[in-house]
Amino acid sequence: MKPKRSMKPRDNGRRMKKKTSVLITERVEYIDWKDVNLLRRFMSDRAKIRARRVSGNDTQQQRQVAGAIKIAREMALLPYTSRVTTQRGGGGRGRDGDGDGRRRNRDDAPEVTEEFGALDEGDVAEGAVDDAAEEMETAEVEA
Repeated sequence: MKPKRSMKPRDNGRRMKKKTSVLITERVEYIDWKDVNLLRRFMSDRAKIRARRVSGNDTQQQRQVAGAIKIAREMALLPYTSRVTTQRGGGGRGRDGDGDGRRRNRDDAPEVTEEFGALDEGDVAEGAVDDAAEEMETAEVEA
């Protein structure tokens, strides 16, 4: 049998102050999906919609904010996601699975074949751009 729970409310000694919404403090009457600066205040750095308890909105405000953010995302005014890069810790296996977890120097890199040598060096093959332009011109003349 399960032990019975006590019916008295839990009091951890903390009184949570109710957070006031930005919409109330700035007296916003209509949440417009084109007002990107306002909508960004209700999004995290990873472009997630903040929860009601974090933003301080009531239920109706939160529903309107979420709808406006979704419309603004569809209109490409706001991102769906925002990639955040973090520094990874040291040890463990490397990206290549070599086990030592260190990056390879250029001296340790495998030999580069002549076919791809120019591309690996960052140099563009000199005649490649000219050849592509000539091919396009001849295709236009033939058509």
